[in-house]
Amino acid sequence: MNRHSTLSLVLLTVLLGLFAAPLPAQPNHSFGWKGEQFLLDGKPFIIVSGEMHYPRVPRPYWRDRMRKAKAMGLNTICTYVFWNLHEPKPGQFDFSDNLDVRAFVKTAQEEGLWVIVRPGPYICTEWDFGGFPAWLLSTPDMKVRSTDSRYLQAAESYMKRVGRELAPLQVTRGGPIIMVQVENEYGSFGKDKDYMNAVRKMIRDAGFDVTLYTSDGSQDRMLAGGTLLDLLSVINFGAGDPSREFANFARFRQNVPRMCGEYWVGWFDHWGEVHHKVAPETAAKGLDWMLSRGISANLYMFHGGTSFGFMSGANFGRAYEPDISNYDYDSPLDEAGRPTAKYYTLREVIKKNSPQGTISPELPAPLPVIEIPRFELKESARLFETLDKPVRSERPQTMEALGQSYGFILYRKKLEGPAKGLLEIDEARDYVSIYAGGKRLGVLDRRLNQKSLEVVVDSPMLLDILVENMGRINFGPRLVDDRKGITAKVALAGRELTGWEIYSLPMTDLTRLRFSTKPRSGPAFYRGTFAVNLLGDTFIDVRGWGKGIVWINGHNLGRYWQIGPQQSLFLPATWLKKGKNEIIVLDLEERGDRSVQGLKEAVFDTPKSDATSGRSN
Repeated sequence: MNRHSTLSLVLLTVLLGLFAAPLPAQPNHSFGWKGEQFLLDGKPFIIVSGEMHYPRVPRPYWRDRMRKAKAMGLNTICTYVFWNLHEPKPGQFDFSDNLDVRAFVKTAQEEGLWVIVRPGPYICTEWDFGGFPAWLLSTPDMKVRSTDSRYLQAAESYMKRVGRELAPLQVTRGGPIIMVQVENEYGSFGKDKDYMNAVRKMIRDAGFDVTLYTSDGSQDRMLAGGTLLDLLSVINFGAGDPSREFANFARFRQNVPRMCGEYWVGWFDHWGEVHHKVAPETAAKGLDWMLSRGISANLYMFHGGTSFGFMSGANFGRAYEPDISNYDYDSPLDEAGRPTAKYYTLREVIKKNSPQGTISPELPAPLPVIEIPRFELKESARLFETLDKPVRSERPQTMEALGQSYGFILYRKKLEGPAKGLLEIDEARDYVSIYAGGKRLGVLDRRLNQKSLEVVVDSPMLLDILVENMGRINFGPRLVDDRKGITAKVALAGRELTGWEIYSLPMTDLTRLRFSTKPRSGPAFYRGTFAVNLLGDTFIDVRGWGKGIVWINGHNLGRYWQIGPQQSLFLPATWLKKGKNEIIVLDLEERGDRSVQGLKEAVFDTPKSDATSGRSN
């Protein structure tokens, strides 16, 4: 980090109040429940919580968002713990910088908030592989979310490490953590009580002695499959009328505290869909119903933030459905942490249902938001000119088999003569660009169940199959084996192709790229610079580009795709420097526009007809 960026970060840190004086030792409190009430220090307590995830929010902004939670009337912050980030390779743990979950919890305590922790090991949350590390899939027959001893051993090791970070911060030891969740919505996946008991045991063995609970939908099969008899059970549902949900729950359990563990005040988006919105009045009506009856609730999300880098996951309904990088979730705080109309509407509901005399603090001052004038990216480097040494294999191998977790993977084979026929790939995950002699022949999109392409090759040349990992499935039965790349074989005109060179392209180090002003064709990196005099959040407008990834000063902002609905990428001020900044864009398309600008608002649009299929989504 250079001197100017260091000074800028320090100034912003001071602005956000990160240098608050350390608090004196905190007294031990008690938290539990009796009958239908939670009890804090022996007195009835209603949890009014908001979900916010530390990896989705730059660390210098944690305190700002928490102060806005407090000003809204919330008394608790809820977060998942992200296994894949904390243990990117077996036995190699990372709890530093933006992954310092201990600092996140301590910051909440300093801001007068209690904390609910959801350590998994499975967390879903529209996150790659539901938070599981990709290296679990390098063992071909391992089954996650099961009693497979290899999986449980890995999960236990991870959970013990989480306990080292967070167990000292439980309410029983002077900290703010009042509850810990066991697994996550397991009733939507299975009904193995031996597995659930194993997860409960690993959490207890990790040192967590506070109240444990499970969280599921209110349907009978979900509650039957996902709960344990001697643990609290809470239910998850969307904004609207909660009466039916709690009527379902009442048939399952009574004389226990009632809580909505995830009250979905918005929703997430898949590529090619319309951006989801939930009316503030709809969200407020359900919250008012709960709080007026003494029912606790956790707003999911209070502040969604961004699934930076390659961390967005996918669903699988009728087809594969990858998630966008934006995790705004139509939350009370938008992606940049600004209060929305929903924030003020829900704040009034909370105020109305708070004990008489309750005073919430004022909102902190707004953080600066800037515009960046449009500028061009004049330098480029071809992706195929950046390849390292390949792995040679008779048949294609998956990313996970090669020790790769995210990014792209390239399969190359020399075709010895002219070829014509159907190129069939069984099965490529997830987005495939096919080239012969450097010329693009077409694409195959897993969303559209595309697995074959008619090709004509006139002479001997290289066949390149570039596969993009668009995010592992994070929910449902298909998550257990969603390996990436080509998972079986490739055939041309009915004949299997063997003898491949395979190149891993994790996109973690761009320093070796060699840029020039020479025009490029095919998938390429584009580089430009821009200058800012004032630091502030902004949204990088990628309209006019095709499909790819954006980096600013080495930080991966996430994916973009012209099919929408997301057409901008959030750039936090903490990743900018006063003066010169660098942007690199990897684009798979050749659409002509090589310029960007910074806007004060996120851009969503109505999805266009799919460029590869001619169909609207």
